Amino acid sequence: MKKLFTSFLLLTLISGAASAQLMYQPYSYQFYQKLNASVYLATNDEHTAVKPFLLTNTSAARPLYDSLLLLNADNSKKSWLNHVLFSGHLASVKNKDYTFFLDYLPDLQLGRDLEQPKTTSLNTRGYQLYGTIGNNFFFYSSGYENQGKFAKYLTDYIGNTRMVPGQAYNKAGSTVEPDWSYVTALIGYKLNKAVTFELGEDKTFIGDGYRSVLLSDYAASYPLFRLRIDFSKNVEYVAMWAYLEDQNATNFNSFTNIRRKWAGFHYLDWNITPRASIGFFNAVIAAEANDQGQLHGFDVNFIDPIYFSSSIGPANPVPDHTLVGFNAKYKVFNKTALYGQYLIDQASSTGNSSARNAWQIGFRGADLLGVKNLNYLVEYNTSTPYTYANQYPIVNYAQYNEPLADPLGANFKEFVGILNYSVGRFDLQGQFNYAKYGTSTKTLNYGNDIRIADITNLPPTIGSTGQGIANTLKYAEGSVAYLLNPKYNLRLELGGLLRQQTSPTADNKTFMLIFGLRSTFRDLYHDF
Repeated sequence: MKKLFTSFLLLTLISGAASAQLMYQPYSYQFYQKLNASVYLATNDEHTAVKPFLLTNTSAARPLYDSLLLLNADNSKKSWLNHVLFSGHLASVKNKDYTFFLDYLPDLQLGRDLEQPKTTSLNTRGYQLYGTIGNNFFFYSSGYENQGKFAKYLTDYIGNTRMVPGQAYNKAGSTVEPDWSYVTALIGYKLNKAVTFELGEDKTFIGDGYRSVLLSDYAASYPLFRLRIDFSKNVEYVAMWAYLEDQNATNFNSFTNIRRKWAGFHYLDWNITPRASIGFFNAVIAAEANDQGQLHGFDVNFIDPIYFSSSIGPANPVPDHTLVGFNAKYKVFNKTALYGQYLIDQASSTGNSSARNAWQIGFRGADLLGVKNLNYLVEYNTSTPYTYANQYPIVNYAQYNEPLADPLGANFKEFVGILNYSVGRFDLQGQFNYAKYGTSTKTLNYGNDIRIADITNLPPTIGSTGQGIANTLKYAEGSVAYLLNPKYNLRLELGGLLRQQTSPTADNKTFMLIFGLRSTFRDLYHDF
């Protein structure tokens, strides 16, 4: 198998140079679902699971993508201010040899939680810059400085995890309002028609759904090196190596207060036909060092191009954590796909030998009932107790204190439904979530919080999904936005949010109205 892979790799390295210019598009569900009509076209055989996309001039989704950004709009008779506010970039240069643009990204929101009651706000000032050199090289960076006041359930989450969901560490501490900043940066080079390298700090999403039980974009970004190889039009291989952090782990360094771990990911996708595809996923998490500061050391297994497994070298104080999974989709109708995932956590602990798995099934598409630009998604996700956790928390499937898969962690069942409709510059979206999950007591670990060692304080017997304190989550959100500038997704947005979390001891409600001037292409999750 490895000899076959090596032969393929040599073939791709000596193949012809790339000629179609790369276009990197940061991932967000809100924007990407607008590509459904092209991405899930029955005749489109391009790979759709790994995001962010790298679009070229020949990509099937490129014409729709260009139309969404109004790249060919005529701005010659408009003032500079009108151009920047409604149709162009703050600064841009474009010619046959290189391109460059720069944008200022505000995310200014004011809200009111009518249940508490409490006034909420978000004050974000950001930037994005993007450029290409020739047809084969691109660079992208975005940065944000933020302060905010949140609804109680988010404030509680930040206090518990010390993280602003999916963004960054709260540097203000737990006694004052959250204050945080973060930067993403990525450079990419297309070596030839088959091989592309990407290096920087970013996120990766694998799947065709809103959530992913394999790898999602929920947690904070991380340093990574990503390799993409198109062996043929039907087979795509993606390998990624990342450097993750865990602020809960025992500290042994005098120069930093956060422990680190290595992560490796493989994804091999096969388009059996233009309608059907199946993919194989594999991941390994390895501690940089144990609690005493003993370094893990280099293991050739971490650069294995086929399959990551536990260390093949001498026994380590902290064994590696490996996971395997599958991703599949079938376009049952034109512009409509049935998709699913299945993950097996191979962690084994003497105190808990129960099966660990997670799976997903969903249905999504475009032009529902023949209505153009009416996009939809219906999805179910579930995970058994203790999935993604480990007896050594340093190698759990998390970045900082946040899951690398579903925000609910493990031991849950979740239903998600989303409708989105665009007409002119107006965008309307509605979402409904319903989940049941089990949480731990003060003395027993029922497997929902993947940060906790899975051999600690276990119940006498391991039950089914939902064991522990039964929680029910109901979440509904709707928004109406008016798109001011499609180039950097600048929009006026009015939204409402209704959330209720109930358990035998609590009934927590949130009812919010929010108005804001928003921009950027990114996912900021608060539906958990």
